[in-house]
Amino acid sequence: MDDVYFMKEALTEARRGFDIGEVPIGCIIVHDGQIIGRAANERATRKNVLFHAEITAINQACEALGDWRLENCRLYVTLEPCPMCAGAIVQARIPTVVYGAKSPKAGCAGSILDILNEPRFNHRVEVIQGICEEECATLMSEFMRMLRASGMQGASR
Repeated sequence: MDDVYFMKEALTEARRGFDIGEVPIGCIIVHDGQIIGRAANERATRKNVLFHAEITAINQACEALGDWRLENCRLYVTLEPCPMCAGAIVQARIPTVVYGAKSPKAGCAGSILDILNEPRFNHRVEVIQGICEEECATLMSEFMRMLRASGMQGASR
């Protein structure tokens, strides 16, 4: 697996989200070296809290494999997963999550909570952090600066 290559693909999705005014988070899911799920955040566009990049990519991957279990997949996301997404990752039995930047206000892969490695759950996830971290963090910082400059509020993860 080339983590940098696949994180760059997730960054492509994050930039797509940025371009439409969404919080720039991108996610891809890889199975046997092939991308089977790809998404950007679309929560504001669709006016629905469930349209985080990870949730949409998980839906696509489940459809591609015809199963809710994504046991042989690897999820790449530009920002540390939130509680909802971390829960979906555990439920989907995804064995590995690779993320770029930490999310100090919502991260549940160790920043606030560690849902991905909660010993009381029946599945734990290997977490690889910091892949393309600077690029992921810079994109998020740029978006937040734009948001503050425009006076918009409420776009946090």
